Amino acid sequence: MRTISAAVLVGAGVFSDPTFWSDFSPARFGPAVVPFLAALVCTAIVVLPVRWLAFRLGAVAKPGDRFIHQHPTARLGGLAMYLGFGLAAALFSTEPTTLGLLLSAAIITTLMVFDDIGGVQPLFKLGFQVAASLLAIVGFGISIRFIGVPGGVITLAPLVSVVLTLLWFVSLQNTINFLDGVDGLAAGVVAIVAATLLLAAINRSETGIVILAGALIGACIGFLLFNWHPARIFMGDSGSNFLGFTLAALSVLSVAKGTVVLALIVPVAALAIPILDTGWAIVRRRRRGRSIATPDTEHLHHRLLDFGLSPRETALVFYFGTAIFAAVGLTIYGHRKVLLVAILLLLLGIAIIVVRRFRRTSRG
Repeated sequence: MRTISAAVLVGAGVFSDPTFWSDFSPARFGPAVVPFLAALVCTAIVVLPVRWLAFRLGAVAKPGDRFIHQHPTARLGGLAMYLGFGLAAALFSTEPTTLGLLLSAAIITTLMVFDDIGGVQPLFKLGFQVAASLLAIVGFGISIRFIGVPGGVITLAPLVSVVLTLLWFVSLQNTINFLDGVDGLAAGVVAIVAATLLLAAINRSETGIVILAGALIGACIGFLLFNWHPARIFMGDSGSNFLGFTLAALSVLSVAKGTVVLALIVPVAALAIPILDTGWAIVRRRRRGRSIATPDTEHLHHRLLDFGLSPRETALVFYFGTAIFAAVGLTIYGHRKVLLVAILLLLLGIAIIVVRRFRRTSRG
């Protein structure tokens, strides 16, 4: 408790510093506000029709060994998020590649709907991811073309550029897909990562990225209204792949403006926990002679549930962990004070979770 009290006192001093609030002035966030609200409202409105459609098509997750919910739950939440994000991006985006991003995202979202309905073989799912990614990379030029080095910039060969960007797109789609195992977890984490990209874009005056990031945050929050435990709808593979694909595209577009691949450190740092969890899942399954696409219940979020945390507490642990790693990434862009805020939030979150568990144990 002394540590938390000291952190609160330090935080109070930081908050009283007028220079702190310069990073968070309304004027700097202005371009993101309307796209955020438009995406949030549209997604929230569309969720219920999409839920009805999911039951009609049979895109339903039934309770079982791998699912902690108690009742059949609709999938296809990805459709609602795509429509919310797509509307906001189409109306307000100033990025010339927005149309290419929306078309490519529509393809991966639509193809993964078939997986949500009847299941698709892992090899076909990988093919879907590669095809949509190549469309964005080759067809619409959303690719990493430069690497920043001390004293200059190295231009990548076309083939190297395509391969590097393709690995980035496919990796992020699978990372978010593996992360989606607890109510509200994936959508909340992606919202935090998108907010990180937004702050980095504000620092570099990338208005187009600010608008798109705001729209993505809005779509995630609008979906969370129905996905927070107990969830009334799941995002399904259509949603996890849409979110991973869009995060990859936004970070690549930001890199293209800055011509430095170092900018990828921000989303990588923010996604450190799910990336490490995904990497360990691949190693774990291969060591057991199983396909890396074989699902299991040994991801970090499953471990936290087994430890005794509720689904909501598990999601909060990931939120706070993502925030602290995201803050580390943001120090690259001069947002060093954000790091202290993230630490305070993390300490506060841990305190709340510990108190909740203590009260629950005492009642038992």
